[in-house]
Amino acid sequence: MAPSEPPEHDGLRETPVATQPVFEGRFLRIWRDTVRLPDGAVAEREYIKHSGAVMVIPLLDNGRVLMERQWRTPMRRVMTEFPAGKLDAGEAWQACAARELREETGYSAREWAYIGTINNAISYSDEAIHLAFARGLSPGPRQLDQHEFLEVFEAAPEQLLDWVHSGAITDVKTVIGVFWLEKLLSGSWDLDWRS
Repeated sequence: MAPSEPPEHDGLRETPVATQPVFEGRFLRIWRDTVRLPDGAVAEREYIKHSGAVMVIPLLDNGRVLMERQWRTPMRRVMTEFPAGKLDAGEAWQACAARELREETGYSAREWAYIGTINNAISYSDEAIHLAFARGLSPGPRQLDQHEFLEVFEAAPEQLLDWVHSGAITDVKTVIGVFWLEKLLSGSWDLDWRS
Protein backbone atom coordinates (compact mmCIF):
# COMPACT_ATOMS: atom_id res chain seq x y z
CA MET A 1 0.00 0.00 0.00
CA ALA A 2 1.42 3.36 -1.04
CA PRO A 3 1.81 6.04 1.63
CA SER A 4 -1.03 8.52 1.69
CA GLU A 5 -0.61 12.21 1.01
CA PRO A 6 -1.97 14.95 3.27
CA PRO A 7 -5.12 16.53 1.82
CA GLU A 8 -4.82 19.75 -0.21
CA HIS A 9 -6.23 22.94 1.27
CA ASP A 10 -6.60 25.45 -1.57
CA GLY A 11 -8.59 27.72 0.75
CA LEU A 12 -5.28 28.63 2.43
CA ARG A 13 -3.46 29.67 -0.75
CA GLU A 14 -1.94 33.17 -0.95
CA THR A 15 -1.83 34.77 -4.42
CA PRO A 16 1.28 36.77 -5.35
CA VAL A 17 0.51 40.32 -6.49
CA ALA A 18 4.09 41.63 -6.79
CA THR A 19 7.62 40.29 -6.21
CA GLN A 20 10.80 42.28 -5.72
CA PRO A 21 14.39 41.48 -4.76
CA VAL A 22 15.55 43.07 -1.49
CA PHE A 23 19.13 41.79 -1.27
CA GLU A 24 21.32 39.73 -3.58
CA GLY A 25 24.55 38.30 -2.16
CA ARG A 26 26.96 35.63 -3.34
CA PHE A 27 25.18 32.95 -1.30
CA LEU A 28 21.67 34.18 -0.51
CA ARG A 29 18.94 36.23 -2.16
CA ILE A 30 16.19 37.90 -0.14
CA TRP A 31 12.83 38.64 -1.75
CA ARG A 32 9.68 40.46 -0.70
CA ASP A 33 6.30 39.42 -2.10
CA THR A 34 3.06 41.31 -1.84
CA VAL A 35 0.31 38.68 -1.59
CA ARG A 36 -3.47 38.56 -1.53
CA LEU A 37 -4.64 36.50 1.46
CA PRO A 38 -7.56 34.04 1.35
CA ASP A 39 -9.84 36.68 2.90
CA GLY A 40 -8.89 39.28 0.23
CA ALA A 41 -6.56 41.36 2.40
CA VAL A 42 -3.05 42.21 1.18
CA ALA A 43 0.16 41.42 3.12
CA GLU A 44 3.93 41.29 2.59
CA ARG A 45 6.11 38.19 2.87
CA GLU A 46 9.93 38.27 3.04
CA TYR A 47 11.94 35.13 2.36
CA ILE A 48 15.32 33.77 1.35
CA LYS A 49 15.85 32.06 -2.01
CA HIS A 50 18.50 29.34 -1.84
CA SER A 51 19.97 27.08 -4.53
CA GLY A 52 19.54 23.98 -2.35
CA ALA A 53 21.98 21.60 -0.72
CA VAL A 54 22.88 17.98 -0.08
CA MET A 55 23.72 16.18 3.17
CA VAL A 56 25.53 12.83 3.25
CA ILE A 57 25.42 10.22 6.02
CA PRO A 58 28.72 8.37 5.41
CA LEU A 59 28.64 4.80 6.77
CA LEU A 60 32.06 3.32 7.54
CA ASP A 61 32.72 -0.42 7.31
CA ASN A 62 33.53 -0.48 11.07
CA GLY A 63 29.90 0.45 11.93
CA ARG A 64 30.70 4.08 12.68
CA VAL A 65 29.85 7.21 10.69
CA LEU A 66 31.90 10.18 9.54
CA MET A 67 31.03 13.49 11.16
CA GLU A 68 32.34 17.05 10.97
CA ARG A 69 32.88 19.93 13.35
CA GLN A 70 32.74 23.38 11.78
CA TRP A 71 32.36 26.99 12.94
CA ARG A 72 28.96 28.37 11.92
CA THR A 73 28.86 32.15 12.07
CA PRO A 74 25.06 32.60 12.51
CA MET A 75 25.21 30.30 15.56
CA ARG A 76 28.49 31.81 16.86
CA ARG A 77 29.84 28.35 17.72
CA VAL A 78 31.29 25.13 16.39
CA MET A 79 28.54 22.78 15.21
CA THR A 80 28.62 18.99 14.80
CA GLU A 81 27.15 17.91 11.47
CA PHE A 82 27.10 15.32 8.73
CA PRO A 83 29.01 16.42 5.58
CA ALA A 84 26.91 18.76 3.46
CA GLY A 85 27.18 21.44 0.85
CA LYS A 86 25.42 23.74 -1.59
CA LEU A 87 24.16 22.56 -4.95
CA ASP A 88 25.67 24.31 -7.95
CA ALA A 89 23.27 25.51 -10.65
CA GLY A 90 21.85 22.50 -12.54
CA GLU A 91 23.82 20.00 -10.43
CA ALA A 92 22.23 16.62 -9.60
CA TRP A 93 22.03 15.62 -5.93
CA GLN A 94 24.40 12.63 -6.31
CA ALA A 95 27.09 14.65 -8.11
CA CYS A 96 26.94 17.27 -5.35
CA ALA A 97 26.96 14.61 -2.62
CA ALA A 98 30.01 12.86 -4.11
CA ARG A 99 31.82 16.19 -4.54
CA GLU A 100 31.10 17.40 -1.01
CA LEU A 101 32.02 14.06 0.57
CA ARG A 102 35.35 14.00 -1.30
CA GLU A 103 36.15 17.69 -0.70
CA GLU A 104 35.28 17.74 3.01
CA THR A 105 36.32 14.25 4.16
CA GLY A 106 38.54 12.85 1.40
CA TYR A 107 36.30 9.79 1.07
CA SER A 108 34.59 8.41 -2.05
CA ALA A 109 31.56 6.11 -1.90
CA ARG A 110 30.83 2.95 -3.87
CA GLU A 111 27.06 2.99 -3.16
CA TRP A 112 24.42 5.62 -2.48
CA ALA A 113 20.87 5.49 -1.10
CA TYR A 114 18.67 8.55 -1.57
CA ILE A 115 16.49 9.35 1.44
CA GLY A 116 14.51 12.34 0.22
CA THR A 117 14.28 16.10 0.51
CA ILE A 118 13.67 18.27 3.55
CA ASN A 119 12.76 21.95 3.79
CA ASN A 120 14.51 23.14 6.91
CA ALA A 121 13.07 26.65 7.39
CA ILE A 122 9.73 26.89 5.56
CA SER A 123 8.63 30.13 7.20
CA TYR A 124 11.48 32.17 5.70
CA SER A 125 13.42 30.11 3.12
CA ASP A 126 12.77 27.93 0.06
CA GLU A 127 15.93 25.87 0.70
CA ALA A 128 15.57 22.17 -0.09
CA ILE A 129 18.19 19.78 1.28
CA HIS A 130 18.61 16.35 -0.34
CA LEU A 131 19.56 13.62 2.15
CA ALA A 132 21.50 10.47 1.23
CA PHE A 133 23.45 7.59 2.74
CA ALA A 134 26.86 6.61 1.38
CA ARG A 135 28.69 3.32 1.99
CA GLY A 136 31.64 1.38 0.63
CA LEU A 137 33.86 4.34 1.52
CA SER A 138 37.44 4.66 0.27
CA PRO A 139 39.77 7.25 1.86
CA GLY A 140 41.67 9.86 -0.11
CA PRO A 141 42.95 13.41 0.22
CA ARG A 142 40.57 16.16 1.28
CA GLN A 143 40.03 19.08 -1.08
CA LEU A 144 38.67 21.81 1.17
CA ASP A 145 37.57 25.09 -0.37
CA GLN A 146 39.81 28.09 0.26
CA HIS A 147 39.10 29.49 3.74
CA GLU A 148 37.16 26.35 4.76
CA PHE A 149 38.17 24.88 8.11
CA LEU A 150 36.58 21.76 9.57
CA GLU A 151 37.48 18.66 11.56
CA VAL A 152 36.42 15.19 10.43
CA PHE A 153 35.95 12.43 13.00
CA GLU A 154 34.26 9.06 13.46
CA ALA A 155 31.33 8.52 15.80
CA ALA A 156 29.19 5.58 16.87
CA PRO A 157 25.48 5.84 16.00
CA GLU A 158 24.58 5.55 19.71
CA GLN A 159 26.77 8.58 20.45
CA LEU A 160 24.88 10.59 17.87
CA LEU A 161 21.53 9.75 19.48
CA ASP A 162 22.92 10.81 22.86
CA TRP A 163 24.19 14.09 21.39
CA VAL A 164 20.79 14.81 19.82
CA HIS A 165 19.06 13.98 23.11
CA SER A 166 21.42 16.19 25.15
CA GLY A 167 21.21 19.11 22.70
CA ALA A 168 24.87 18.86 21.66
CA ILE A 169 23.64 18.38 18.06
CA THR A 170 20.98 20.92 17.07
CA ASP A 171 21.51 21.22 13.31
CA VAL A 172 18.12 20.15 11.91
CA LYS A 173 19.44 18.24 8.88
CA THR A 174 21.83 16.30 11.11
CA VAL A 175 19.12 15.56 13.68
CA ILE A 176 16.90 14.18 10.92
CA GLY A 177 19.85 12.21 9.55
CA VAL A 178 20.50 10.65 12.97
CA PHE A 179 16.88 9.47 13.18
CA TRP A 180 17.10 8.05 9.63
CA LEU A 181 20.30 6.26 10.66
CA GLU A 182 18.52 4.76 13.66
CA LYS A 183 15.70 3.47 11.40
CA LEU A 184 18.20 2.01 8.91
CA LEU A 185 20.25 0.21 11.57
CA SER A 186 17.16 -1.18 13.31
CA GLY A 187 15.89 -2.62 10.01
CA SER A 188 12.68 -0.57 10.25
CA TRP A 189 13.16 1.17 6.90
CA ASP A 190 14.68 -0.26 3.73
CA LEU A 191 16.71 1.76 1.26
CA ASP A 192 17.35 1.42 -2.47
CA TRP A 193 21.15 1.25 -2.73
CA ARG A 194 22.72 2.13 -6.09
CA SER A 195 26.24 2.46 -7.47
